[in-house]
Amino acid sequence: MTRFLRILLAAGMACGVFASAGRSLAKPLDIVFVNPGKTGEVFWDMVAQSMQAAGRKLDAHVEVLTSERNYRTMQELGFRVVARPDKPDFLILSNEESAAVPILEAAEAAGVKTLLLSNTLIGEDAARLGPPRQKLKTWLGDITTDLQTAGARMANALIGVARAEKWQSPDGKIHILGIGGDEITPASIARNAGLKLAMDAAPDVVVDRLLFANWTQSEAERVTANYLGWASRKGIRPAGIWAGNDPMALGALRAAIAAGLVPGRDIQVVGLNWSEDALREIKAGRLLLTDGGHFLLGGWSIVLLRDYADGCDFAAVSPRVEVKTSAITRDNLASVGDLIRARAFDRIDFTRFRAKADRCGQYDFSLNALVSSLPLAEGVAD
Repeated sequence: MTRFLRILLAAGMACGVFASAGRSLAKPLDIVFVNPGKTGEVFWDMVAQSMQAAGRKLDAHVEVLTSERNYRTMQELGFRVVARPDKPDFLILSNEESAAVPILEAAEAAGVKTLLLSNTLIGEDAARLGPPRQKLKTWLGDITTDLQTAGARMANALIGVARAEKWQSPDGKIHILGIGGDEITPASIARNAGLKLAMDAAPDVVVDRLLFANWTQSEAERVTANYLGWASRKGIRPAGIWAGNDPMALGALRAAIAAGLVPGRDIQVVGLNWSEDALREIKAGRLLLTDGGHFLLGGWSIVLLRDYADGCDFAAVSPRVEVKTSAITRDNLASVGDLIRARAFDRIDFTRFRAKADRCGQYDFSLNALVSSLPLAEGVAD
C-alpha cells in the first residue's frame, strides 16, 4: 500500500469517526417513559434503569413516570405528558392490558412521537390502526421480544430434564403446571403460546393446568400449592413448573418446598426476567433457568430513538424491532450475573450498539453482543 493511499484511508476513517460523533451529538433528547409497573417491581425497575443508563451514554434525559400497575393511572400520566406546553422529543409506552391506544391517539393529535416497548397493539386495535406510521404518523414503531420462542425454550428445558430423570407419572406422562401472568397482555399471550407450542410437539407431556397469578409471587405460591395438593390426591407426580416470570417462579419454589419437594432434585422450575433473585436460585440449584434479557429493551429503545433523531431511522429495515431473549443457566451465569446483580447498567457501552450510518435499522442486541460490550473481567465466564 502506498503512503498516499494510507493517508487517504486514514482521512476517510477519521471522517467516518467524526461523522458518527456528529450524529451522536446532534442534540440532547428529552424522553418520557410511562412505566406500567409498580415501584419496586423488579422487571420494570430494570427496564427504567437500563433506559436511564443508555440515556447517560447517548445524551438523552429519560424521565420515568410510574403507573403502579393501574391502567387508568397509566393513561392519565400519558395524557398529561402529551398536553405539556413543553413537549418531550419522544414518549415511550407499553401496551400493558391493551391500555396504550388512547395515549397513542392523543399523542398523534399533539404531535408527540411515540414508541411502544414490550407490548404492542393486538386484536381489534391492531386491525383498526394498522402498523406504525400508517394511521398514526407519530407512532414510530415498537421494540418487543420474541417471547413465544422464550416460552417454548423454557418448556423444552423442563421436558428435557423430566425425560432424562424419568419423572413420568403412573400414567406414563410427564405432568407440568403452567403459571401465566394474565390472559390479555401481549407479552403474556406470547409466552403462553410458546408453552403450548412446546407441549403440542411433546405427546408424552401433559399441562395439567394453566393458571394465572397476575405476575406476582404470592398468587403463584397460592396456585402452586393448590395444584400440588390436587396432584397428590390424584396420584400424579409433578415434574415441572413453567412460570411466565421470575416472581411467579419464586412463588412456585416456595410452594414446592412447603409441600416437601426439593426443587432441582424432585421437580424443576423455570422463570423469565433475568432477575437477581432468580440468579441466586439458579446458583443454588433450585431454579433450572431464567429466560429473558428483555429488560434491556429499555436501553435498546434509547439506542433506536437516538439513531432516529440523528437521521438513521430504524424503520429503514422495519418500524417493528424484535429482540431475541436468552436463557441463563448455571452454565453461563458468570457471564452476566454480576451486571444484573448490581444493576450496573452504566457498565454497558450503549454507543457500541448504534447502527452504522450505512446500515440504519440493523442492530445486534444479542447476549453475545452484550457480553462483549462489558469490561473484560465481566465478560469472562467460569
